[in-house]
Amino acid sequence: MNDEKDCWLTDKDAKAMTANEDLEHWELTENGGDQWRTEDMPGDCGHAFNDESVTKYFCTSFEPCLKRQIIDLLAEGYDPENLDIAQPAVTVEDWYCSRTDCGCIYKLTVSLLDENNEVITEFNSDEVTLDPDCDDCSWTKVSHTFTDYGPGLRFISFEHGGQDTKYWQGWFGVRVTGSSVTIDF
Repeated sequence: MNDEKDCWLTDKDAKAMTANEDLEHWELTENGGDQWRTEDMPGDCGHAFNDESVTKYFCTSFEPCLKRQIIDLLAEGYDPENLDIAQPAVTVEDWYCSRTDCGCIYKLTVSLLDENNEVITEFNSDEVTLDPDCDDCSWTKVSHTFTDYGPGLRFISFEHGGQDTKYWQGWFGVRVTGSSVTIDF
């Protein structure tokens, strides 16, 4: 991996942050209700996505569902000295939506971690509650860029999820897809 250019840590480098490989590379930190699953776009009572190459999404159930990936930057080929000196911008993106017949709750937490997995800095999206009766529940992007975070970055923890708001059995909770982490040298 070349430290001198942008790097997208998505499908190949971050072990499939899209739903195309199901949950294979994710740690399920909460797996309540009927648990996580993947579905084909747009799904029942769903919304079209703006990128036709994204054909699947993850969906949650009636109790909290959270999943996480921890990206080991040294294992991905980044040089620790370059990381410490350059402190490259780290941009995270995620897309979420609700069904048209049931509300949902969504949250995202991304942490930059040092060699001991201690938090250097963290981004928490505001917890979002969507109600299809009064909110735009179509696909929405959340993004954040970390800069000036200091030396020591070695890992990135990316965790997202949620649940539905009506506690319906099945997969009526938040839908997520298109997750990415970009390192910009």
